[in-house]
Amino acid sequence: MRIAVFTDTYLPTRDGVVTSLLTTKRELERLGHEVVVFAPQIPGNGCGRTEDVIWVRAREFRHYPGYRLAMYPGREVEQIEEIDADVVHSHGIGFMGLKGMWSAWQCKRPLVLTFHTMVMDALTYYSPFRLDLNLLERGLRLYLRVFLHKCRAVVVPSYAILREIESFAPRMRLTDVIPTGVDVQRFRPDVDGSRIREKWALDESEVVLHVGRIAFEKDLATLVDAFARLKTWRRGAKLLFVGRGPYEPQLKVLVRRKGLASDVVFAGFVPDEELPEYYAAADAFAIPSKFETQGLVVLEAMASGTPVAGANYRAIPEFVRDGKNGFLFPPGDARAAAAAIDLCLEYRDELAKGARETAEGYTVEATTRQLLRVYQAVLEAHLAGFGRNFSAGVRPVT
Repeated sequence: MRIAVFTDTYLPTRDGVVTSLLTTKRELERLGHEVVVFAPQIPGNGCGRTEDVIWVRAREFRHYPGYRLAMYPGREVEQIEEIDADVVHSHGIGFMGLKGMWSAWQCKRPLVLTFHTMVMDALTYYSPFRLDLNLLERGLRLYLRVFLHKCRAVVVPSYAILREIESFAPRMRLTDVIPTGVDVQRFRPDVDGSRIREKWALDESEVVLHVGRIAFEKDLATLVDAFARLKTWRRGAKLLFVGRGPYEPQLKVLVRRKGLASDVVFAGFVPDEELPEYYAAADAFAIPSKFETQGLVVLEAMASGTPVAGANYRAIPEFVRDGKNGFLFPPGDARAAAAAIDLCLEYRDELAKGARETAEGYTVEATTRQLLRVYQAVLEAHLAGFGRNFSAGVRPVT
């Protein structure tokens, strides 16, 4: 099978969407399928195809560094025909998502969408327009309804997100809940994290880890506040941030203002091959965000045997279970977050087994095969000339 994947973010940018796409792409290729990625061009590399990526002309999005807008006409329709794609799979609803939808319609290919991001929540931080946010949100909801109804199938990474999008797009044809799988061979409890602990002078410390883009919508100020409280009784604790993002300067100012500069480490961007060592170096993982549609980092931490303290919101409680693999706390509540992190540290060894068992239920192989069943269902429906198919593994929306 040949799959044309459209995405608004791609390498060298690293975020949850890019990680999800690359993880699935590698497994699809391992299973013998061909994946060609359509992505916004990187500055200086021009357009055209390089290996398995077709770079599409784009301009910088100043409101969110690292992201580019593919807002110009291109040759995507011709290129879909040239590679003879069987399915068009969009990993976003921005300009590249529109290009994917248009190309699928023009080339008479079925369109699958993976809905990764609740974009309405980000309007406050990144809206490039000086418009009333309520008006902007209503317009976006209308756009989403049209987009979702044009798809042959919509994949979501959690049931929480399925419920949200069903509320404003009730006539979607096929949906399936498929979290991004975790590579349980790379992320394991027996990985040695001593090199990372030595590198950042963490040898004698209890390490609380956060991995992800340092962005406004991630509510990282709550994590810093929680850590400040935790330090009053766990004086040897350290907080380790892995990742970069537009909120990083402000977060560093907050850390200094709270007198935590010597106890909070900003590791910056970490090469993918080193990431398992960072999870292995941690004693607990913390994620305060209300923005997560899945939180792949939660499963990566659990696969590493690291318990998770997470906000009890959207997708996170679908994976984190109190007393089994971590503890939940009300979003935005720094006092409760500190208590949840404390419990993860206190019962780290007891929680490690449950964390690993949870992750083993979401392997890359299992979730990718589930996605392949979606592809097969939409292809059968497309070839048969009707829009609903009740194949095993795909839940019809009624």
